[in-house]
This record gives sequence, C-alpha cells and structure tokens, in this order.
Amino acid sequence: MNLSRKNSIASGLLLCTLSGLAYSQDAVVLYNERVVALEETLPDATDLWVTPEDLTRINDFELKPEGACLAELCIPVLQDRDSDMFVTRAGQGWFNMTGLADKLQQAWAVDYADGIWSFGVMPLDRQAFFRGGMAPDFELPDREGNVVRLSDFRGKKVLLLTWASW
Repeated sequence: MNLSRKNSIASGLLLCTLSGLAYSQDAVVLYNERVVALEETLPDATDLWVTPEDLTRINDFELKPEGACLAELCIPVLQDRDSDMFVTRAGQGWFNMTGLADKLQQAWAVDYADGIWSFGVMPLDRQAFFRGGMAPDFELPDREGNVVRLSDFRGKKVLLLTWASW
C-alpha cells in the first residue's frame, strides 16, 4: 500500500472517529488454532477493535467490571469513559484487542490489506509449558565415544546445541 493511500485511509478513519460514527469492516483473527471471522470491527489505522463478545470468541477473555479477565488473570480496563483499551461509539462498546496483546507481551501480526490478524501464544501460556515440560531421555556419544544420557544430568541445567549441514 503506498503512503498516499495510507494517509487517505487514516484521514477517513480520523474523520469517522471525530464524528462519533462507527462503521463496520470485516476481519479474520487467527489465534490458538482458531479462525474467527468478525463481521464488525471499529476501523483504526493500527489497532484491532472488537466487540466484547468477539473478544471472548477470539481468546476466551471476558470483559468484566474489573477488566479483561481470563480465569484468575484480570487486566484492568476503564469502561466508564474512553481509554486506550475501551471506547464507546454509537452506543456500542469496543475493546482494543491489539492493546491487550501488547500488555500481555503477546506477539501479533496483521495483513491490513486483507484484514487478517494473527496473535501468537501468550507468554503466560509458554511459562507453564517451560515449568512443567520435561525432555525425553536420550543418549548420544560424546567426542571421545563415551555414551552420555540426558538423564545423567537430572537436576542440573543443560544447554543442548544441535547443528546440521542441511
């Protein structure tokens, strides 16, 4: 997309926002093996704004009075006035999906032209895997030909390096 087209889109979105009108655009969100088609989003030049119901469809977070919550985790969200995470346009509340991802340090990518948004694994999910994950035992010869087993190092920190010419 060229710069003048981006500027005209951004200007149109700004005018729409300033006038207090919300209009819809289609989007597709990819997350955790889900493909969620959205019929309505709040147009924004950089962020994905979804309805609170769509927030739950996308990543199971629920918008509650105390904030956006997933089980015991709650991210505070001001909802009594416009904020960086929640706005109201034409009587409809909109939640900033990419803002939540940024707060959670969750990677995301977007194809603006096609309206496709992809969100990576939440770091909180990865931490649980690393705490509980256990590598399977295996054995390999060292440089002197002695067999070394991973289990020989139980209780110690191990750094495994692999390399292949292909």
